[in-house]
Amino acid sequence: MTWVSKSITVVGGVLLAHACYSAQEHSSLQSFKAAASTLTSSPPTAASLPIDIAIETIVALLVIIFGLVLGTRPMRPIQWHVWAGKVEREGEEGFLDSEGEVNRDYVGNPFRSLETRPGFIDIRKQRKEFAAWVKSGSGQAS
Repeated sequence: MTWVSKSITVVGGVLLAHACYSAQEHSSLQSFKAAASTLTSSPPTAASLPIDIAIETIVALLVIIFGLVLGTRPMRPIQWHVWAGKVEREGEEGFLDSEGEVNRDYVGNPFRSLETRPGFIDIRKQRKEFAAWVKSGSGQAS
């Protein structure tokens, strides 16, 4: 992750911690009021979480998600031939992460083993050559 995405994620975390602290304080104040109303014999009132705390929680979660998404690596193509084409065109430069290092799962050209293998054998051609060799008499044992 870059420093921008890390800082956005930290800001979101601070906002979320503040929202959690505010919700805890609101809960403890409500329980204190309920205890006090029991002593004065007034009916207890149910109070829900204030809207500003709920909005702060939602905004904090959105900021954290934005920071995490901003810091992710670009996704790789799903199709093998598209990814292999990118490897052949761009080489290691196409697989640098946000810190400028090559990804650890970069293996180079995935078609290297296919390009270096011997070609296919033409069995029919070899059979004709063998038949011609036998007819010529070279194949006779002396």
